[in-house]
Amino acid sequence: MRRARRALGGALGSVLALTAGLLGGAVATAPQAAAVTSPVAFTADDLSTYQTNGIVWSLAEANGVVFAGGTFSAIRPPGSAAGSGETSAVNFAAFNAATGAPTSCSLSFTRTSGTATVRALAVSPDKKTLYAGGYFTSAGSVSGLNGLAAIDIATCTVKSAFNPAFNSTVRAIDVSPDGNTVYVGGDFTTARGTARARFAALTTAGALTSWTADADLSGRAIQVTQDGSQVVLAGDFTTVDGQDSHALAVVSASDASLTKTYPSGFVPATAVIKDLVTDGTGVYAAGEGMGGASFDGRLALNTGDWSERWRDTCQGADQALVVYQSVLYAGNHNHDCSSMGEFANVERKHFTAESVDDPTLLPWFPDTNEGTGEQLGPRALTLSDTSAGTYLWASGEFTTVNGVAQQSLTRFGTDTANSDAPSTPVAWATSEGPGAIKVRWQASEDLDDGLLTYNVYRNGSATPIHTTTGYSLPWSRPQLAFTDTSVVAGTTYSYRITASDGTHTTALSTARTATAATATTAYAEQVRSDGAELYWRYDETSGVLASDSSGSDDSGVYVSTPTYAQSGAVPGASTAVTLNGSSEYVYSDQRHDAPTTYSEETWIRTTTTTGGRILGFGDNIGSGTYQSRSADKAVYMTDDGRLAFGTGGGGGGPGGGGGGTRTVVESTAAYNDGAWHHVVATQGADGITLYVDGAAVGSNTAPASLSYSGYWRVGGDSLSGWTDNPTSAYFAGTVDETAIYPTALTADQVAGHYALGTGAGGGGGEESSVTLTATEDSYVNGSATGTNYGTATSLAVRGSAAYLSYLRFELPAAPSGTELTGAVLRLRTTSLSTAGSADSFDVVPVTGDWTEAGVTYANRPALSSTVLGTLAAPNAVSTDYEVTLNPGQLSALLGSSSSVALTSTGADALWLWSSEVGTEDYRPQLVLTFSPS
Repeated sequence: MRRARRALGGALGSVLALTAGLLGGAVATAPQAAAVTSPVAFTADDLSTYQTNGIVWSLAEANGVVFAGGTFSAIRPPGSAAGSGETSAVNFAAFNAATGAPTSCSLSFTRTSGTATVRALAVSPDKKTLYAGGYFTSAGSVSGLNGLAAIDIATCTVKSAFNPAFNSTVRAIDVSPDGNTVYVGGDFTTARGTARARFAALTTAGALTSWTADADLSGRAIQVTQDGSQVVLAGDFTTVDGQDSHALAVVSASDASLTKTYPSGFVPATAVIKDLVTDGTGVYAAGEGMGGASFDGRLALNTGDWSERWRDTCQGADQALVVYQSVLYAGNHNHDCSSMGEFANVERKHFTAESVDDPTLLPWFPDTNEGTGEQLGPRALTLSDTSAGTYLWASGEFTTVNGVAQQSLTRFGTDTANSDAPSTPVAWATSEGPGAIKVRWQASEDLDDGLLTYNVYRNGSATPIHTTTGYSLPWSRPQLAFTDTSVVAGTTYSYRITASDGTHTTALSTARTATAATATTAYAEQVRSDGAELYWRYDETSGVLASDSSGSDDSGVYVSTPTYAQSGAVPGASTAVTLNGSSEYVYSDQRHDAPTTYSEETWIRTTTTTGGRILGFGDNIGSGTYQSRSADKAVYMTDDGRLAFGTGGGGGGPGGGGGGTRTVVESTAAYNDGAWHHVVATQGADGITLYVDGAAVGSNTAPASLSYSGYWRVGGDSLSGWTDNPTSAYFAGTVDETAIYPTALTADQVAGHYALGTGAGGGGGEESSVTLTATEDSYVNGSATGTNYGTATSLAVRGSAAYLSYLRFELPAAPSGTELTGAVLRLRTTSLSTAGSADSFDVVPVTGDWTEAGVTYANRPALSSTVLGTLAAPNAVSTDYEVTLNPGQLSALLGSSSSVALTSTGADALWLWSSEVGTEDYRPQLVLTFSPS
């Protein structure tokens, strides 16, 4: 029995209504974040709880004690490995709800033959009797039972007189509100030798009543309404009392006459209902189906007329439900909620929450693994109110909770001190025109809080320059942005960001620097002027955020760490990104309805002979078996280097492999020649056109089109079945300046972009900066001449007794039309008490050879006499320092793998963090600024 409590809670709509207004700048009226987002009550951090060595199928609660039934033989403390510290507990155990520790109540459920199991538990309304159902013949000291037992909770003893003797497994139990009738469901066909097919009703003495609701197949769940007048049946069945009613039916609690039937189709024939719960106004059902067209989600029935209130269509069998404060919590293995506009078909999630009035998913996502047995994860949920707080208990066949070993039992509480903390924001900063620097960051992940508060700090200040709030979910972490207009052209600024849920505040994000521009770039301004709604420039040097500079905050997510900071395609436009052709790609964080009028634009450089998908639209974000089922608007390269653009096709399989018409246009020339090429694909009222290097190379006036929702993707997705589909679905090459428009660009616009992008259109380049991390670093010690320190997390510099440090950077060539006008080496002293120094330290080019793994004092490389810059008296520990380098002297090293050394003539050592340190913020960085020449 699952009695749900419906208390006043915040409406889901009030939370989601904030979303649209919270993703841009500051919102003065926005509420501050709280540790959990209302109406969610429970935190996502699991609490210390005992474990079992097998599956826990069922839970029930009474008086602060949680009862667990299943198929197991022992329990063990939290943190104990399987087989360690075990105490015998045969298929049943009782736990203190507030501590997670076992109570003294111990009963064994066994069989004379076969494997015994407890599959259902329910407590009487007066909290005095626990009913246990399953497949067993003995419980405690009472033998001769068959499938159902009654337990006196106060004494933890089995009532020997209660013995209805079912001939097969009991799977579901509920008790009438007056406590006088026990309703059961399962696989049985008789009780005490009397025919009762899958459902039956008993007195509290165990006598069979005349109530008969025969079903043709198993009963999985049973729920009495709160007024006691009706009983909802659920399971595998297709008929009840001979009438067509699949998986669900409502019957009278007094005589079992049918109140409401649900003929096959309401619940698809391929689905069953595994659990039921009520809150008085509705009954909520958990579906388990097979196949994409089945029912795996949850549905709500109004108890007034038994009509459907709502249904969610997530895929991934639901097993357990409970309602608390107007929120329906579910245990499942949901893996695809894209039909609801939620997460795509990628990794499984095992807990969800939604309002009883609206199936939109709420921000509550603790997780388990699949576990043992049927590998479905959670199997049962129950609630317990105690003087210490309210607890949500979960059980099943999992062996981890939130990534940590924990078998079959876990629990969550309402104490916000145990709430999940946000992840540290991932940020980037760029200047796209005079008088402004744009700071963009990916919203943080928080498993029990969607609404977070963000503070932006500049140049190490302890006072934020900007505060805002934003709403995110684990699968949708949109870009937020702040424009700093209080900047001076030519000056470099540093920005860091924190996220807070009201209880936990993250560490400062990695510092991102940008130099306020003195001019705009004609190319980027034209892209924005022509209406780009997504514009990825690939200026990042690390992280997962592909920031969007269109103004729509339609950021991308880098997958599998591509090679950042490659020389860019457009004069003056800083950098590009290289993809490996097998696992690296970028997808849009935002989900979109597939447009019928649009343009796709990007620059590519490749020598691949295996082709690949360059740009397109698909209904999923994953790779491998998680590629898109529907995927079109595909710009791809064939094995011989020709370019193709395809639209349309059927759904239902990878790449839209369900048939349907595809329209493909192709170039005759090959473009895998290692040079930069400009590619634009458009679709509109006049059809589709593919442009390369400013000119049309193919068109079709009557293209096919698909209607679905999905994501823009760069670098890979399924191409199965497409014309001249290449060997690889993933593109090996460098991409730059990707833009999506809601219009079909004209031929003149395309030609204009190409002219500007190659410098032929005038307008010059733009000022840009790039931040590089050291690819190798190490130091040498004059007192240990043969020792290599390549794996050390620190660097050391001193004149006497000598230490020297070396740093290698992959320096890009200056973008076309620009020159190096600024260079800053960023270093951080360690936390060692003597890390700072009163001496000065020179930065000089390294002229000899060295490697991080091999350099020692004895084989140290030769150094140039040129001093690029000097660091004076870095005397504080755990402090960031910057060395301004001479850009004219450094320019000669651009476009190469080059090294610098830190040297000194003094005797006071300087200790710095190296690139081996775990905190990315602390690693050496080189910031280069390029300006129009």
